[in-house]
Amino acid sequence: MKVATYTRVSTDGQRTDLQIDEVRQYCQRRGFTIVGEFSDVASGARTDRAGLADLMRRARRREFDAVVVWAFDRMSRSLSHLVSTLEELNALGVQFISLREGIDTSVPTGKLIFHVMGALGEFERELIRSRVMAGMNAARRRGVAFGRPKSTVDRDRILRMRAAGQSFPYIARTLGTSVGTAFRVCKAADAAN
Repeated sequence: MKVATYTRVSTDGQRTDLQIDEVRQYCQRRGFTIVGEFSDVASGARTDRAGLADLMRRARRREFDAVVVWAFDRMSRSLSHLVSTLEELNALGVQFISLREGIDTSVPTGKLIFHVMGALGEFERELIRSRVMAGMNAARRRGVAFGRPKSTVDRDRILRMRAAGQSFPYIARTLGTSVGTAFRVCKAADAAN
């Protein structure tokens, strides 16, 4: 089986040697061929890691059959990011193996754990969504307005300028509004007549 490995540390002062050694030894014991080794020095909370992005790019090209990591938290600190990454790998037919947790999605037990993690990820997303909604509702009760501020346009002046033959871009520039706003004012006035 062709595999890619992924290792990560959070800071420049840390080293990936332990992870790399254990992952390589595991691959050798299993008879896997390592075709790519990817690594990052970045927080696991960051999803814009160069090594991880390169790994996923090559996974999409099906350059390997599995990804081997030392531990889940090397891939991601966020359950939702980990689950979405694993779901993409699964959809690509790329297996996922995590040594510390003993997870291997190429075997039935690993597949079961993957599905349980997917359910937990969905639960986490729903909790976050409900917290955000509760916070927005509380803010609304305190009088906080959401969305773009209402535009204050001089409707009558727009209509007079348009009736005088002025173009929408000219009206917008003169009144400090958008062409679309000027157009909508005129369209609404036409519809009302």
